[in-house]
Amino acid sequence: MLRPIPLATGPALLGAVPQVMASLDGSGPPLLPYAAGSQPPVLPDASRGRLPDGLALVVSTSGSTGIPKRTMLTANNLLASAGATHDVLSGPGSWLLALPAHHIAGLQVIVRAGLGSAGEPTVMNLDGGFTVEGFAAAARKMPNTPDPTYVSLVPTQVARLLDDPLGVETLAAFDAVLCGAAAMPSDMQRRAGELGVRLVGTFGMTETAGGCIYDGLPLPVSEMHIDNDRHIVLGGATVAAGYLGDPALTADHFSVDADGVRWFRAEDLGFFDTQGQLHVTGRADEIINTGGVKVAPGPIEDALVRFLPGVHDAVVVGVPDAEWGQVVAAMITLAPRTARVPTVQDARAALRGVVSDAALPRLVLVVSEFPVKGPGKPDRVAISAAFSSD
Repeated sequence: MLRPIPLATGPALLGAVPQVMASLDGSGPPLLPYAAGSQPPVLPDASRGRLPDGLALVVSTSGSTGIPKRTMLTANNLLASAGATHDVLSGPGSWLLALPAHHIAGLQVIVRAGLGSAGEPTVMNLDGGFTVEGFAAAARKMPNTPDPTYVSLVPTQVARLLDDPLGVETLAAFDAVLCGAAAMPSDMQRRAGELGVRLVGTFGMTETAGGCIYDGLPLPVSEMHIDNDRHIVLGGATVAAGYLGDPALTADHFSVDADGVRWFRAEDLGFFDTQGQLHVTGRADEIINTGGVKVAPGPIEDALVRFLPGVHDAVVVGVPDAEWGQVVAAMITLAPRTARVPTVQDARAALRGVVSDAALPRLVLVVSEFPVKGPGKPDRVAISAAFSSD
């Protein structure tokens, strides 16, 4: 029987870690994690029937498309992902948990830590939000062992740490810093490397037990290809058993090939470069149709960071427009000590010839930070609404 389990955002979480690990070895029931302090999820009737063999966790997505889906992950999915992560890093080690534990990125930190000598992660208290000082204090509490040390973060957290000397010093002490859940600014990895931080960009989702592509290449247990519609398709041992109580949606997104490999067709679009590395250009449901021309936000966001002086990060959305259907709108944050706030005219001039004319922004809004949802993902609905109300 599937059992809901509340997971705290601070050290109290450690009391639930044995139950999570018991779901992996079969000594405990499969679990449906949710945020402590929120209402327990209402289980569909399907949860009372037959569940997949080896089911360990049912993890809710962060609802990028508006409606969270409950993804069924087996012990094999989770352990294959954790083991492969250690294979491409420096082996099992000690982990710092600085993400909400009920999302897949946080849960995988618990699983990976369980494979190391510590047996459990060091947990940062997020009750008061994420701060550089709190992160540094939590890192100092990690066990003093010869094991490698790791942390998994989202880009907004990494950006805040890289802008602070204490944050840089703390990050540089880790053997690897995983960064996923949302697109990294194009220069973040370069900047981190210059500051002595080993930053590893990850791509994946709840349906693949978290990140299964590291720095554009698949984990040893994973596969990838691009279908005819430019959707990214991910396969291998980490691909989930499907969605709880929704066989139709499962059939739409999951498949098994003739060799028995399980595949998940993501909503994300992408391409491979000449080195075979994957580049994600955005989600299919984020494509902007402006004047009958379809443009992807990803390349515009990348160009704004690269070519518009002062831009630290950018999120591009489509905003309804009577004449164009949608117009390209860019919400941007500025680098520290930026002398001049860029205008929409500056943005169009900087990007002309870099992106197509249809992709040139018609609206620009400068903010101190982006609205987010889930584990650090930009809330594009809220961002689009900000332009409508501006």
